[in-house]
Amino acid sequence: MNYYRALTIAGSDNSGGAGIQADLKTFSALGCYGMSVITALTAQNTQGVKGIQEIDPQFIEKQMNSILDDIGVDAIKIGMLFNTPVINTVAKSLREMKECPTVLDPVIFAKSGDRLLQEEAIESIKNELFPLATIITPNIPEAEALLGCSIESFESMQQAAVDLNKLGPKAVVVKGGALSARTSDDCLVVEGGEPQWLKQERIDTKNLHGAGCTFSSAISAFLARSYNLEDAVKEAKTYLTQALIAGADKNLGHGKGPVMHFYNTWG
Repeated sequence: MNYYRALTIAGSDNSGGAGIQADLKTFSALGCYGMSVITALTAQNTQGVKGIQEIDPQFIEKQMNSILDDIGVDAIKIGMLFNTPVINTVAKSLREMKECPTVLDPVIFAKSGDRLLQEEAIESIKNELFPLATIITPNIPEAEALLGCSIESFESMQQAAVDLNKLGPKAVVVKGGALSARTSDDCLVVEGGEPQWLKQERIDTKNLHGAGCTFSSAISAFLARSYNLEDAVKEAKTYLTQALIAGADKNLGHGKGPVMHFYNTWG
């Protein structure tokens, strides 16, 4: 009897709503043994990011090696990387591994709008990590930053998913929550295939902190449990939707609260 092993490589959110903390909660909620490699420390809460402390890339590599040399992983989620040296370090470790399902959430902005990836590192993440990714999960502002374009319609969102897929990842899901006040539809493209739309009515909630992290880590959890890619994405969207619904009437902090990761186990 073995665990399903899921590793998150991301920044720490000391408020517990996003980043490493959201990923570990998601892994646990979905039946996986969660592990972490911390790439940056943030001081933040429901109202925004107050500061970022970089982690030495050599120590990030030590964290990676300590997991890979002993425990091993069944799926990886990559979130906040902050700068080019960190991106290069993570890419080096991934190249030395046997092929492992890897979900890359190209975190550029926090929900508050604070920047979590240095602007000059955008090209590095595209060149170094996109070709190693099983799937990438940008939202609308991140897709715009990655492609240098404006996304103002479902047609341009679909084209963005197609264009991002051409940059190397096996699959892309562009999250459309910022595009419409009525829906939160996502566009999935797998290995140059026809775009698929994952439809969802918009949940009426201000508690969105960590929603993107939760979605990408849920995909990782289902991949660790040997779901195929398309099913993993669909199941992850269902899980996030339920977490948003359950968290909508909760109060935590004075800004954008978190989703409810343990909606199916907490009373």
